[in-house]
Amino acid sequence: MSKTVDERLTKLREKIAQHAHRYYVLDDPLIADVEYDRLFQELLDLEGEHPELVTPDSPSQRVGAQPLSEFQQVEHTFPMLSLDNIIPDEKKGAQKKLAEFEERLQRFLASTEQVEYFAEPKLDGLAVELVYRDGVMVLGSTRGDGRFGEDITVNLKTVPSIPLRLLPPKNITQPELLEVRGEVFISIDGFKALNEQRAAAGENLFANPRNAAAGSLRQLDSRITAQRPLDFFVYGISEPAGIPVDTQADILNYLELLGFKTNPLARSCASLGELTDQFNYLNTIRSNLDYEIDGMVVKVNSLALQRRLGATARSPRWAVAWKFPASQVTTRLNGVEFQVGRTGVVTPIAILEPVSVGGVLVSRATLHNQDNINSKDLRINDAVLIQRAGDVIPEVVKAITEQRTGREKIISMPGKCPACGRTLVREMKKNKDEKEAATRCPNSSQCPAQRLRKLIHFTSKAGMDIEGLGKKIVEQLVTEGLITDIPDIYGLREEELAILDGWGELSARNAVNAIAKSRETGMARLVRALGIPFVGEEISLVLERHFNGSLDRLMGASTEELLDIEGIGEQIAASLTEGFFQKEENLQLVKKLLAHGVRVSPFIEMGGDKPLTGSVFLFTGGLQSMSRNEAKARVKELGGQVASTVNKKVTHVVTGDNPGSKLTKARELGLTILDENGFKNLFDQSEKTEGEAGSRQLTMF
Repeated sequence: MSKTVDERLTKLREKIAQHAHRYYVLDDPLIADVEYDRLFQELLDLEGEHPELVTPDSPSQRVGAQPLSEFQQVEHTFPMLSLDNIIPDEKKGAQKKLAEFEERLQRFLASTEQVEYFAEPKLDGLAVELVYRDGVMVLGSTRGDGRFGEDITVNLKTVPSIPLRLLPPKNITQPELLEVRGEVFISIDGFKALNEQRAAAGENLFANPRNAAAGSLRQLDSRITAQRPLDFFVYGISEPAGIPVDTQADILNYLELLGFKTNPLARSCASLGELTDQFNYLNTIRSNLDYEIDGMVVKVNSLALQRRLGATARSPRWAVAWKFPASQVTTRLNGVEFQVGRTGVVTPIAILEPVSVGGVLVSRATLHNQDNINSKDLRINDAVLIQRAGDVIPEVVKAITEQRTGREKIISMPGKCPACGRTLVREMKKNKDEKEAATRCPNSSQCPAQRLRKLIHFTSKAGMDIEGLGKKIVEQLVTEGLITDIPDIYGLREEELAILDGWGELSARNAVNAIAKSRETGMARLVRALGIPFVGEEISLVLERHFNGSLDRLMGASTEELLDIEGIGEQIAASLTEGFFQKEENLQLVKKLLAHGVRVSPFIEMGGDKPLTGSVFLFTGGLQSMSRNEAKARVKELGGQVASTVNKKVTHVVTGDNPGSKLTKARELGLTILDENGFKNLFDQSEKTEGEAGSRQLTMF
């Protein structure tokens, strides 16, 4: 009997999956909805009677599982990188920036050959990763910080256009392990219907489809997610080695054969001119699409060139997002507030007559600094043109001077800090006879506004990412006197949180658990959380890799040692040394964090040690077969480091044409010296040890 039921269940699952693919992916159903519902109900009835026969890829698993207590963190096998943007400004238009992108590619590749591109609509949704083992979906996660995301498998299983089992291969290779990347979104019609339902139920409305999609995927109760009109487009594979594809276009064709939904507006472009034509076409039709797009993603089409180009710590070199022109509207500048940031910079904030810009209500926008105010001749009571830069950040474009009435008032930066009363300063630029644009409060340790901003940054996603300690909560904890400095966060107790307004035992327990969880961290995350000026995501990762995750080594590093790290300039080096780690108050801050149990884990390169781990290369002279930048990037991809000056830490000196004085000093120190052929032979051998040449850097963001 069970064998007969099992056979029937297998047939039902196959039929339902095929019909779902026709309906949700191909938009070409073969049966009526009532017939599909009948098949699905039969499946649910049989599985209800025989729960032991339920499989992970059964269509019934889309309905939603029991609520989770929290999302678990997962590490991406290959980082999900973000994209650099092409956003025109007053100095350079989009065409100039696009041309510069191609120039960078050709310079890196040491080639003037025409690059072929692949253009895809840039959906305004949420990037996710799906992992399939033996054709069955086993994991789904958010992008997170690029290296770690959240396990939202149960929620992603509810999305009808995401296959739970890949279609049976037809003369194509289906790898044992397949990791794909794509975008979850809500259609415009689906968004309207969802908000209508929420309005009828007396619930708050979502501001836009992206927020609705993101909120739906972060529901701990997947049964709620299952009720949301979520959709999905796939756009890449994290590791295409071993799959019969040579281009980005091949990847999408391959994924389509496996049952994924691909965007029909994606296409190959042979030149910048064709890219521009496609961009203009997408911009023209965007208002007629049933989903929101905010630009076009431009990728180098050849996977071989993508491997050669590789990536920085933050972005692939072979792709860029070309954003549509920002939506602009007119409103009035009613006033200006002066906000003190965590680094002491005082920023003027425009208080605007609230107005909708691209579906988002805008009432505030940064004015950056006094120089920006002066250059745009902005005044209080001006009618102003505003936009959301990159469709995200509100920005005042200009004053509409023709509408001035004489009631307008000049905007000037205050002389004293609005938070602590200390006299504000504009420091001189290093090695330049001019002042910085920023106006600062120098009272870094005692200014209450700076201390609050540092606390907010420390707990935020850009910092330690402590769940439940958002901006409002941190402000409440400061107001209640429970925290005044960063280490105080790790001394919070359940009993003192539970009695606060709006809290309770459960929320207090969850907050304390989240704080405890953050104690085990990597050096890059902690350094970012400390809010050191000019040290963001990319630089913190460079430092973590260089110092092997050792906070002690970073804290003891000299300016000279930091300057020898590829990518670290004078401004960053000075900020790390004299600006932060050489100040006693900051040393005490780190000491207190360690005393509270914060532990920095050793850095482990994804994929473990690589063939060039521990090696330090220095390049001098011109190379013939590749550019200097490509040579450096390929060394880093295989675990090596790159130095800019000759010292005893250097293990290999690679010489090209006209090597100069560095070669003489290298010989004096007895360092290993390689000509270009010797470097290529060493590198080729290292690639063989690593496996597929350079494949680990081919990351579909």
